Amino acid sequence: MNSLSDQQKELLFDYCLGLTSEEQNAEVEGLISHSQEAAELQSRLKSVLNVLDCVGQEPCPDHLTDRTIRRLKECADSGHRGLERLLETEQAHRTTIRIGFWRNLSEVAAVAAVIMLVAAIMIPSLSFARQKGQQRRCLGQYADIHRGLSNYISDHDGQLPRVATAVGSPWWKVGYQGKENHSNTRPVWLLAKGNYVEPAKFVCPGTRRAKTLKLEALDVRKYNDFPNRDYVSYSFRIRCDKGGSESLRGRKVLMADLNPLSENLPRDFSKPFKLRLSEKILTLNSINHRRRGQNVLFCDGSAEFTKARHVGISADDIYSLQQMSSGCEVTGCELPSCESDAFVAP
Repeated sequence: MNSLSDQQKELLFDYCLGLTSEEQNAEVEGLISHSQEAAELQSRLKSVLNVLDCVGQEPCPDHLTDRTIRRLKECADSGHRGLERLLETEQAHRTTIRIGFWRNLSEVAAVAAVIMLVAAIMIPSLSFARQKGQQRRCLGQYADIHRGLSNYISDHDGQLPRVATAVGSPWWKVGYQGKENHSNTRPVWLLAKGNYVEPAKFVCPGTRRAKTLKLEALDVRKYNDFPNRDYVSYSFRIRCDKGGSESLRGRKVLMADLNPLSENLPRDFSKPFKLRLSEKILTLNSINHRRRGQNVLFCDGSAEFTKARHVGISADDIYSLQQMSSGCEVTGCELPSCESDAFVAP
């Protein structure tokens, strides 16, 4: 097999950190079984990550992440030898570091892990720096979507995009092109179909699919919904079945990065959907930004990146309904019971 591509190395990196979906897991496992280079790289990454076993599950402080990224970029710009010098310097420091300076063992382990991972993968772009750039680009797309939505409302007598749906319609059938208005994305598709928002704006730049889709050739007039799930990597608020005010005012959640529930949705629309919820599904962050958090857009046009699924004063979980808990079954037709229960799907 030929040498691993940068994309394959990044996929292995994500796999070792537990950031890949089930489909990507199968891809990586196949790669490891057929490539000695991939197997060796996985072994090296696992060895490096063992340094984190001695610390608790706490996020790396933002000031430390930013400082580490800045130093790594300076060295990466000078080539492979620059990264080697940085690694040698940090290894030498370990004999003289005082805990009072580094604050705690978590920071020592975090710095060591980041430096060694970048050195091990040896790709010119730095993962964390790229992720931060993708987060900012994603927020820019949120602004474009909100602008397009505002223009749509202005052109339609103050009305939000709506389609007629029957009670109990399955919101999970993204890409269904039949005459029935299934899926929670059909109203949003009206923004693309009416040229209010470019189709590319609905694909998060943090997802791998963003690199391969040929969106510029997409004829939106042919579709009643997004062509399939590859063309939309955001989740949108599902309206409460008791109605309520519809406007772009206030801090109600409007949309967010892809709901982890969506990673388990089938593509075969002919079969009923059932998903047994687990504690893991109910606590995962969106996959869009490598599980580090998610961007959230509010009705007033403000947007922010949050490391938690819970937003607002009520700390509501935007990726599950209040009645959802570990062990219960989801069929893809559930609706919020009240306006305060924000739920973005699919």
